Amino acid sequence: MTSTTSTSTSTSTSAGIGAGAPAAGGAAAEPARASSSAPLDGPWRDPALPAAERAAALVAAMTPEEKIAQLFGIWVGASADGAEVAPHQHDMAEPVSLDELLPTGLGQLTRPFGTAPVEAVAGARSLARTQRTIVESGRFGVPALAHEECLAGFAAWGATAYPVPLSWGASFDPELVREMAARIGDDLRSVGVHQGLAPVLDVVRDARWGRVEETIGEDPHLVGTVATAYVQGLESAGVIATLKHFAGYSASRAGRNLAPVSMGRRELADVVLPPFEMAVALGGVRSVMHAYTDIDGVPSAADESLLTGLLRDTWGFDGTVVADYFGVAFLETLHGVAGSRAEAAGLALAAGVDVELPTVDAFGPALVAAVRAGEVDEALIDRAALRVLTQKAELGLLDPGWDPEAPLARADDIDLDTAGNRALARRLADEAVVLLRNDGVLPLAGALPLTGAGSASGVGRGSEAGRGTAPRLAVVGPNADTSAALLGCYSFPAHVGSQHPDVAVGIELPTFAERLREAVPGLGAVVAGCDVDGTDASGIPAAVDAARDADVALVVLGDRAGLFGRGTSGEGCDAVDLALPGVQQQLLDAVLDTGTPTVVVLFTGRPYALGRAATEAAAVVQAFFPGEEGAAAVVDVLTGAVTPSGRLPVSVPAHPGAQPSTYLQSPLAARSAVSDVDPTPAFGFGHGLSYTTFGWDVVVPGGGDGPLRVPTVGEVALEVTVHNTGDRIGADVVQVYLHDPVAETVRPGQRLVAYGRTPQLAPGEQAVLEIVVPVDLASATGRDGLRRIETGALQLRVARSSSDVVAAVDVEVTGEARVVDHTRRLTSVVTVR
Repeated sequence: MTSTTSTSTSTSTSAGIGAGAPAAGGAAAEPARASSSAPLDGPWRDPALPAAERAAALVAAMTPEEKIAQLFGIWVGASADGAEVAPHQHDMAEPVSLDELLPTGLGQLTRPFGTAPVEAVAGARSLARTQRTIVESGRFGVPALAHEECLAGFAAWGATAYPVPLSWGASFDPELVREMAARIGDDLRSVGVHQGLAPVLDVVRDARWGRVEETIGEDPHLVGTVATAYVQGLESAGVIATLKHFAGYSASRAGRNLAPVSMGRRELADVVLPPFEMAVALGGVRSVMHAYTDIDGVPSAADESLLTGLLRDTWGFDGTVVADYFGVAFLETLHGVAGSRAEAAGLALAAGVDVELPTVDAFGPALVAAVRAGEVDEALIDRAALRVLTQKAELGLLDPGWDPEAPLARADDIDLDTAGNRALARRLADEAVVLLRNDGVLPLAGALPLTGAGSASGVGRGSEAGRGTAPRLAVVGPNADTSAALLGCYSFPAHVGSQHPDVAVGIELPTFAERLREAVPGLGAVVAGCDVDGTDASGIPAAVDAARDADVALVVLGDRAGLFGRGTSGEGCDAVDLALPGVQQQLLDAVLDTGTPTVVVLFTGRPYALGRAATEAAAVVQAFFPGEEGAAAVVDVLTGAVTPSGRLPVSVPAHPGAQPSTYLQSPLAARSAVSDVDPTPAFGFGHGLSYTTFGWDVVVPGGGDGPLRVPTVGEVALEVTVHNTGDRIGADVVQVYLHDPVAETVRPGQRLVAYGRTPQLAPGEQAVLEIVVPVDLASATGRDGLRRIETGALQLRVARSSSDVVAAVDVEVTGEARVVDHTRRLTSVVTVR
C-alpha cells in the first residue's frame, strides 16, 4: 500500500508525523532536534521507586512551561481545512510549530495511525522516529503518550473491523468482548500506541441519537458488565482504556448530538453513572474522558463535583481525565461559562481535567501566561502533571532503557488483521445476530454452510438434515451489496478511509450478497430498489418484480454510518424519528404487497420501527453493524449454519415517533388510556429467537411456599437448568430482572440485574446456571439523595426477555433499611456449568 501524502512537509501540526508518510514511502518531515545533550538525570529515572514518587520529583524539577507541555496533545496531520473526524475540527487554532513546542516537552500524540491511511510498519517506524525526536528535544527526555480510537477495533488502515458496541451488547457475552479487547490492545501495543479511547459507557436514553451504535445498550447493568470486560481486556494488554463520555451525553434533548441534558439526580445516579462506577471499581481503568454535556447548566468539563468529588474522592479513581476533543475550548465557545481560553483552561483544571485533546489550544500560551500572572493556580498544573507523569512512569516511559524502536523488533511482520482476529470477529458477529421474528421460513432450505474463519469459531452449526430444494431467492434492498452496511462510524474505512477513496480499504470486506452467493449457487442479480437515504423511489418497481417472481424475498435494509451528516447513523447523524431512512419503508411495504414470503435483514446502528413488517414479514433478522465478518455471520444464520442466539440490547419500537422510550420506564411512561401515543415496543429489550427450543427448570435453594426472606445485607441464589429440547445445536441466554412494587421513589417496572449465556448445547444437552443476586442491587437513590436498600417485597423475574418471563421469585427483604455507597456489591455472580 502507498500511504497518502500529507498536505505539508513543514513541522507544523499539518505535517504527517506518524499519521501520513509521503507517497514516496519515506518518513514524514520531523521537527529539528533542539538539544544534543543527554536528558537530565534524577529520581524520576529510577524504576525501583514508586511511580508517583518518580513523577513528583520530575514535577518539582520542571518549569511551568514544561509541566503544562505534559498536559496537551498534538494532532499531527489534521487541520482546520481538512475533512472533519471530530466536532468543530474546522475551528482548530492556527497550527503550532513543533520546533517551538518540543523543547518544553509533549504530553500526547493524537491518532498517529487514525488520521490518514498509513501502513502499519511505516506508521510504527515513523512514530518511533517522532518519539526519538521528542525525547532528544527536551531537557528531561520524556516521550509522548500516543493514543488512538479503538471502539470497533484499532481504527487504523488494515486493522480488523470488529462489530460495533451495540453488537457487543447483543451478544450478552462479556467474556468474548474481553477477549476481543485484549486482541485490540495487543495490536495497539505492537505499533507503539499506549492509550485507546474506548469503551463508550453511555446508556441509550433516546435511540434517535446518532451515536447509539457506539453504545452497548439501554440497560445500565448490561452496559456496565460488558464495558468492564472490554476495559479488563484492553488493560491486560498494557494499553490504557478510556471511559467515555462522563457523563450523561446520551441523554441529550431530542436525541441531538452535543445538546443540553435535562436530567434529575436520580436518573443520573441510578441509570447513567452505574456503568462508569462499575468500570472504575472492577475494571482497573486508567483514564476517563469528560462528556461534552452540560447538565442543568453545568458543563461536565467544568464540573468539579463530578470529575473530582465523585470520580476521585468517592470512587477512588487515580488515573487521568482527558478532554473530549476541543471540549476545554467549548467552555468558552459553546457553553459560554468562560470568557477566554485561559479562563476555560482554569475551569477545566480546577474541575479535574488533566489533558487537553486533541491538540494544544486552551492549554497553550494563554494558560502559561495566566499561570505566570497568578490568574491560574500553579498547584492545579502540578496536580495534573503529577497524574500524567505518574502514568508515564507506570508505562515505563521514564525508564532509562525505554526504547521507542522496541515495537520495530517485529516490524517486518506486523499484521493488524490476523486470521485469529478475523475468527474472533466472526464469533462475536455470530453471537450478536438477533432473530426477531420467524414464521418457519428460516433457516433457508437448500443452502450451503459457509467455510472459512467462522467454521472454526466455536459457534455451533445447525443440522444439515432436511435441507431440501433451495427456494428461488430475490435479494433486494440498498444494503444487500455494499460493504458500508457492515461498518460503524468509528471503523477506519468509514471514519477516515471514506475521505480517501483512492486508497484501498485495507481489509477483506465482502458484502452480504457476495457471501450469500457462496451459500446459494446461482443466486440472481441484486436489485437495490432505492438508496439508504434520499427520496428516489424509481427503483422500487424493479425490486417488486424480482420479489414477485421468487419463492422468498430477502429485503436488506438499514443504515450507512458516517460523521456529521454524512451518514444515517454515527456521530452527528441524529434522526427526527425512528422510521427507516429514506424510502426504505416504502420499498419494504411494496415487497410485502407481492405476497411473497419476505425476510427482512437489517444492518443498522440503531433500532428502527418496521411498520407492518413487524407482524407481517415471514422473518426479521437484526445485525448491528457486525464488522468485516458480519456478512458471513448473517448468511450463516439465514442458512442455518449457525443457530441465532443474539438478544436485543435496545428495544425495537412499534411506532417511529414514540420517543424517547426504553424498557426502563416508570408506570406513567407505559401505554395508558389517557394518551393516544403507545410506546409499547414491537420487540422488547432482551428479545431474540432461536432455531431450537430450550426448557428451563428454575430452583431457589432454600426457598419454601412463601416469599424468600432475605436481610438487607443478604443475597438470593437461583439455579436455572437449561435443556436443549429441540433438534439443533444452539446457545441460550438467561436474564434476571428485578421488580420493586412499592418504593420511596418511582422505579422502573423492572430492570436487569443478572444474565448468563449457556455454551453451545447439542440436542438433549443441558447447562446449569448458578446465579447469585446480592440485595445491594435493589438499592436506589432516595428523596434525600442517599442510595439505600428498602425493606419489603421484591420480585426476581427469570426471563427470556423483558417481555417474556418464565418464573417469578418473590422476595421479602427484612431488617432495617440500609444506606449503601460505592463499596456496595455492583454485580451478580453467574456461574455456568
